[in-house]
Amino acid sequence: MRKKINFLVLLASFFCFFSCERIDAGHEGILVELYGSDRGVNDVSLVTGMVTYNPFTQQIYEYPTFVQTVDYPSFTINAKDGSEFKVDPTISLKIIDGHAAPIFRKYRKDISDIINGPLFNHVRDAFRIQLNKFTTDEIVSMRDSLEKAVEKQLNTTLNREGFQLEQLTSGLTYPKTIVEAVNAKNKAIQEAQKAENEVKVAQAQAMKLIVAAKAEKEANELRQQALTPAILEQMWIDKWDGSVPTYIGGGNTGTFLDISKLRRK
Repeated sequence: MRKKINFLVLLASFFCFFSCERIDAGHEGILVELYGSDRGVNDVSLVTGMVTYNPFTQQIYEYPTFVQTVDYPSFTINAKDGSEFKVDPTISLKIIDGHAAPIFRKYRKDISDIINGPLFNHVRDAFRIQLNKFTTDEIVSMRDSLEKAVEKQLNTTLNREGFQLEQLTSGLTYPKTIVEAVNAKNKAIQEAQKAENEVKVAQAQAMKLIVAAKAEKEANELRQQALTPAILEQMWIDKWDGSVPTYIGGGNTGTFLDISKLRRK
């Protein structure tokens, strides 16, 4: 009986001084030594599955290894020529497998604090450094190149920190003056194209009139060339009904034109 009591006391002591925790799938566990000779040297180790630890001298952290999407607060960055652009970034990232322990060893924080603290600073630095290389016109006309440059720099930085960048959306917004200038330029281009189209239509219509007038002129010239004296005479004869004018006060009748003479001509 005494041995059984001692065993129960030992078992109770074990559960008092030790705890168990299961590391969930999609996470990496970090066992941290709070006291002892390993404190500050090898006080962090990577653990998985069911972990037994002493809650008085040790602590367990869990870092997710799945992809997380973070919508960061917006901020403003100046271009090379001083124009101010608004950036409202959203990124998707994950911890590189096996890097949870080194990340904790460096920052000693929960993963949410790391993402919203040091990593946010890296995001802002990437946009600041790259936007400073471009003028306003270049940012507007070469936005894709700018965003690729930001993504490349940020990917390199996050890899050094133990993270993998999956996707980046800049949410870049142009200054109001730039938007108004672009809209005015587009409107001017549209109006110029409209005016050009109207000119082309007017030119086409005028060309049609010129062609029609030229064709009419040529037709008239051909008709005039075809009206020879013989044709005119025949036209007169075809229209004559054979009657001659009668003179008042005289009994003689005659014609105004000697047909035989016309024929001899």
